[in-house]
Amino acid sequence: MKHILLAFLMMSQFAVAQHKKQVDTTSTQELAEVFITANRTATLRKETPVAISKLNAKTINETKATAVYEVVNKTPGVLMVNLGNEQHMMAIRQPMTTNAYYLYLEDGLPIRPMGIFNHNALLEINQFNLQSIEVVKGPVSSLYGPEAVGGAVNFISLKPSLNPEFKFGIQADNFGFRRIQAAGGATIGKIGFLIAGISSLQTHSWMKNSDYNKDNLNARIDYNITPSTRLISNTMYGKYYSQMSGTVNEDSFYNRTYNSTSDFTYRKSDALRTRLTLEHDWKDNSASFLTAYFRDNKLGQNPTYRIKWSATSNPTTATGEINSNNFKSYGLLGQHTQKIDLLNAKLVAGALYDYSPVTYWAYRVDLKAILNSEATTPTVDHYEILAERPDIRITDYTADIYNKAAYAQFNFNPIDQVVVTLGGRYDNMKVAYNNAIDLSSGTKIYDKATFKAGMNYNPLETAGFYGNYSQGFAPPGITSIFTPKSGTGGTTGVAAEFYYNLKPATFENYEVGGWLNLLENKLNLNYAFYYMEGKNELLSVKLEDNTTDYRSAGETRHKGVEFGANYTPSKQFNIRLGGTYAQHTFIDFLVSNKPSDPVQNLNGKEMPAAPRWSGNSEISYYPNWLPKFRAAIEWQHVGSYYQNQINTVKYAGYDLFNARVGYQWKAFEFYGNIMNLTDKLYAYNVSRTNTSGAAPTYTAAAPRTFVFGIQYHFSLKK
Repeated sequence: MKHILLAFLMMSQFAVAQHKKQVDTTSTQELAEVFITANRTATLRKETPVAISKLNAKTINETKATAVYEVVNKTPGVLMVNLGNEQHMMAIRQPMTTNAYYLYLEDGLPIRPMGIFNHNALLEINQFNLQSIEVVKGPVSSLYGPEAVGGAVNFISLKPSLNPEFKFGIQADNFGFRRIQAAGGATIGKIGFLIAGISSLQTHSWMKNSDYNKDNLNARIDYNITPSTRLISNTMYGKYYSQMSGTVNEDSFYNRTYNSTSDFTYRKSDALRTRLTLEHDWKDNSASFLTAYFRDNKLGQNPTYRIKWSATSNPTTATGEINSNNFKSYGLLGQHTQKIDLLNAKLVAGALYDYSPVTYWAYRVDLKAILNSEATTPTVDHYEILAERPDIRITDYTADIYNKAAYAQFNFNPIDQVVVTLGGRYDNMKVAYNNAIDLSSGTKIYDKATFKAGMNYNPLETAGFYGNYSQGFAPPGITSIFTPKSGTGGTTGVAAEFYYNLKPATFENYEVGGWLNLLENKLNLNYAFYYMEGKNELLSVKLEDNTTDYRSAGETRHKGVEFGANYTPSKQFNIRLGGTYAQHTFIDFLVSNKPSDPVQNLNGKEMPAAPRWSGNSEISYYPNWLPKFRAAIEWQHVGSYYQNQINTVKYAGYDLFNARVGYQWKAFEFYGNIMNLTDKLYAYNVSRTNTSGAAPTYTAAAPRTFVFGIQYHFSLKK
């Protein structure tokens, strides 16, 4: 912490010195930009004591992404890992992980209820319905609740336009991807409406057995009852189906054959979310809202990551799993924001109630493993289904989840140029369950009060600084609880054992940061130093047969610096730089006390899939000699990281370059993206078990890809 405080003071002194050099200064775009997510209300950056970034409509439009990760990765300190066909992992102040340490929001409302986290939830997002994306880094549990530990990502959707508008686009690449997308809306009298839809199809890609299709439709209706009272309806429906090609072995990766080991694995999803919000603005600039919402999700899988195979015990056989996870949610969220003249204060207070019944079942699939005859060690070439075994249930439970929460946050100005923020929240998650495998039933309760305190100091119009302390809380997902422990149940002859004793993970985060504006507002800088300690963090231990064992014990430490810069030397150029340096370490993390286990205590070891360096930067060009033309080169860097938990083998990481061009002609925009410009061989993720001589598995990334598209935008402005 001494180094962090010293750096903070140095940056403060540097900002003051720069200010003295400037003759004329104005409020910067960075300080004046309005954020919603950090404080649950519209708030200026200079009043927000957290690390927060905003991706605006211009950035989203110019990216022309085929998947959300292409946009989100432009945020300093964020690495959204592509797993193919819009499936993903995330790394925000955490290693690349599928654990429930991130909160994904749509217009401020969580996409999933607490306890039913899905790391692939963002595949339900409609990219053609986005106005902006806000990313808060670090714990925001005191406002948004559990799982908001590494951070929160809020997707803010389009609003009805005042005048009739319509946009339509088609998009395709050289590997069989095609998308049609359209959106339109208007305001007629007191009623505004907007409809946005996409339909994506992938066939015959570079990776075998990786076809997918996705259809999403969003509809919004705003009824302006009076100038101060609004009724807003928002509905999303999406269908998704994808083959799961999974990982490839080392030979396939380096030979670029990209043969999937399974042609039968899949993931399918049906999602419905609808909400009705009543908003009212009071005469004293205060505001209230009440939201009633409903979710209906059905997720079915025959996942590659559930295939169990061992190179040492009967390597010609394996088992898989077919599962189904369905839930519904009925909820209410109410919030009031009160402005107070004394000390220019603002109070935000709210409460939530959510009832989510869930059913989950999984049964075994018997597989034959066809080995690679040319490999020196046993390696699977592909799997074949021998029999589906619905008679052998692996998991089978129902549960009613009751989430209750109350939160409050208070901002005030004790003196000029200083804003103090205090916040707290209490969460209570009750799970009433019936486990058909061990014929048990009961109730589990996870509750926690979380707190945060922060301060902003804005000595200049061109500089601001902040510091905060925040707490994070994440109960184990109920799927983890009711997954049988490896080696129990089924035909093993051992009674199934479950993870009833998994503990909630808790985190404490200390952070300082700030922003500067130099060179007459042409250069914007922002930075954040953080130190976060975790206890009982849920750890997935990858076993020899590719199964996962869960542990919640010991401590972890996460520390790093995030930095971003935006330089606009002229109207023709914009240079963006962003990145992070981080260390994620196990502290006294005892995972086993069995002498035969390959790993005992991970104390002092780096967490796997945790690159120290990562970042995304871009140079954009808007030539004066060709108005309405744009071109950009983007650089994505991911540093080296350990493949396993015992830190014996590293993956070197990669440097990736993407190029984008576009030209606006009247109401038409023509564009082209080249992803992986240099045709680099790389993998999004590489992992291996802790056993000696374990073979790595590669989540292969696409070779050079050409994306083409045309977009039409019609607007009838008065």
